[in-house]
Amino acid sequence: MKKIVLSILIVIAVVNVYSQNSEGKNDDAARITLAAFVPQQIEKMPDAARSVLANKLNQIVTQNGMGGNAKNERFIITANINVISQDITPTAPPMHAFTLDITLYIGDGIAGTKFASTSLSVKGVGETETKAYISALKNLKTNEPNFQAFIETGKKKIIEYYNSKCDFIIKESQILASQNKQDEAIFKLSGVPEVCKTCYDKCMDAIAPIYQQQIDRDCSLKLAQANNIWASKQNEEGANQVGEILSSIDPAAGCFNEVKIFSNKVTSRIKELDKRDFDMKLKSKQDEVDIQKATIKAARDIGVAYGNHQPKTITTYNISGWW
Repeated sequence: MKKIVLSILIVIAVVNVYSQNSEGKNDDAARITLAAFVPQQIEKMPDAARSVLANKLNQIVTQNGMGGNAKNERFIITANINVISQDITPTAPPMHAFTLDITLYIGDGIAGTKFASTSLSVKGVGETETKAYISALKNLKTNEPNFQAFIETGKKKIIEYYNSKCDFIIKESQILASQNKQDEAIFKLSGVPEVCKTCYDKCMDAIAPIYQQQIDRDCSLKLAQANNIWASKQNEEGANQVGEILSSIDPAAGCFNEVKIFSNKVTSRIKELDKRDFDMKLKSKQDEVDIQKATIKAARDIGVAYGNHQPKTITTYNISGWW
């Protein structure tokens, strides 16, 4: 068992390196992502301008390889805007002219820790104050040269966060697994980006035994369910229902030998009753490499599926003292 787990972990590393190279920036599981957050307390900001600013923030992180769609994102990019000047132009018709000072921030929106910031000024003109404000925001160039260094500083701080909190993340996941919350535990461990190498490697080590717990528990529950059905319905209909349940059990599960014994018992009984063969197809073990690949994919799919089914619970962030 130890050799199999070790082999699985080696293949996990190889497959993830391949995934990083082949999927690149589209692979959210392999990299750090930032959520764009537009706070309510930006002074004098028209409501109509909020979506413009959010789009600009999303463009900045996407162009720098940190865009994503993760739910309940911990790390954010946000902004504060100050109106430096607001004038009426001496034109016909007169226009509103705004100069805005925009400061961008990256940080931990849960703990309220600021990691990096950068500032720049933009100007805009429009027929109304709102249009002038939006015009200025649209002049925010998402490829500003200083944004790359700003993003890189934020990224380094996030990597430091994961590496410093790694033992806590693993411990919390192990507690979840002990409470039969293996899906959530795998989701938490697989959420550590690959670029956080120190913590990522530790979390990959921790996933294998938790995944084994998950499939062992799943096997026990499904085998018990199949036994109950067969006890009350020992006919072809019951056999079909049993077969559907048993066919979904992972062959790497600890109770899979019991599954095969029970399957043989059911097929033998149907043959006795109906004088014909009954085919019950179980998942079969192939060679070791195929098992390892299937295990890696299954564990990752569990984490992704759990995350996709979680409602977004973060509605605001702690940015007190950032400006």
